[in-house]
Amino acid sequence: SNSDSSSSRIAVREGATHTERGSSMSHQETVDRECEEIKKDIKRLGAPNADGKYVVKFGNLFDDDKAQQYYEAIVGTLKAARTKGFIDWKGQMLLKGAHDSVDITLLVEPDE
Repeated sequence: SNSDSSSSRIAVREGATHTERGSSMSHQETVDRECEEIKKDIKRLGAPNADGKYVVKFGNLFDDDKAQQYYEAIVGTLKAARTKGFIDWKGQMLLKGAHDSVDITLLVEPDE
């Protein structure tokens, strides 16, 4: 039974990395910071459309290594950024696989 307790402890510690990193920030501060970062990631991974606004496919953003490491829940961050008017996409839901080809459009420039 000794090995069982040690392996479960490791799993708990791994799962705690996000909360440890954000422990000095409120949930709202974390959301605000991630909404700024998602703008940069869309610009980094996307390409300008005819209007000069950056567009990225949801699947490309979701599968990006940096994005996967940074965001606790990328769809939640996208929804929050959409609520703020930073980005938009057609439809309501974003599900990995089903909506990989949905264009996410950056409506504002990232803060420098």
